[in-house]
Amino acid sequence: MEDVENKGIRPVYIHCCVKELAIYDSFMNRPFRNPSLADQFIGEIDRALNNIFCRQVSSRTYPASTADDQAPQLTADEKRLAAGLMRVNHSGEMAAQALYQGQSLTARDPKLVDKLRHASIEEADHLNWCRSRLDELGERPSLFDPLWYAGSFAIGMAAGIAGDRWNLGFLAETEHQVVRHLNSHLDNLPANDSRSRAIVEQMKIDEQGHAELAEDLGAADLPQPIKQMMKLTSKVMTSVAERI
Repeated sequence: MEDVENKGIRPVYIHCCVKELAIYDSFMNRPFRNPSLADQFIGEIDRALNNIFCRQVSSRTYPASTADDQAPQLTADEKRLAAGLMRVNHSGEMAAQALYQGQSLTARDPKLVDKLRHASIEEADHLNWCRSRLDELGERPSLFDPLWYAGSFAIGMAAGIAGDRWNLGFLAETEHQVVRHLNSHLDNLPANDSRSRAIVEQMKIDEQGHAELAEDLGAADLPQPIKQMMKLTSKVMTSVAERI
């Protein structure tokens, strides 16, 4: 203490500084408050707007970057065909983002919520890849993307409310239909469009994995009328998105 006083620093000043540091440390280490319902609502709206209007960040390598660059150039008609199919895929991935968002909000099991959110990250990759390919082809996404998002979000919430087994059943059936849809695109894409093909091939692998995961977690088998309704809804969306 004598040494402190000899340097002209008063003990009371040191005491105040220590006290202030303790208060600051206590404030900084205080846990954040739990999000309110309003906070969660705003967060979900922000997530939806980000998915619809902002480009997503890919967590994996763009599949088209590994495609054969020596393939013949696409003709104008081939570009138009590829762009229409990739626009459909982009709209499908937009709907998938909304579907997973709605399902995760109403799912009961926290482990299922985590699985849905992880799958959503892979779907965000798909969304970004399709958008990047549309840019390369000089085309834009569907003008109806906000509509696809809103409808899929509502369907996802309804599936979650029905219960986790039905929620998983809806997810499994959706992904099985998507895989069939992607197979048809591989049949119809120009043979020399190696970039679009690389994207669709990786998407198909991921979607099949999501379907198998849902089944492993105990997905219920949906009634046939619901499966047929899902096919009809998908057909309307793909027909519109391919052109507009």
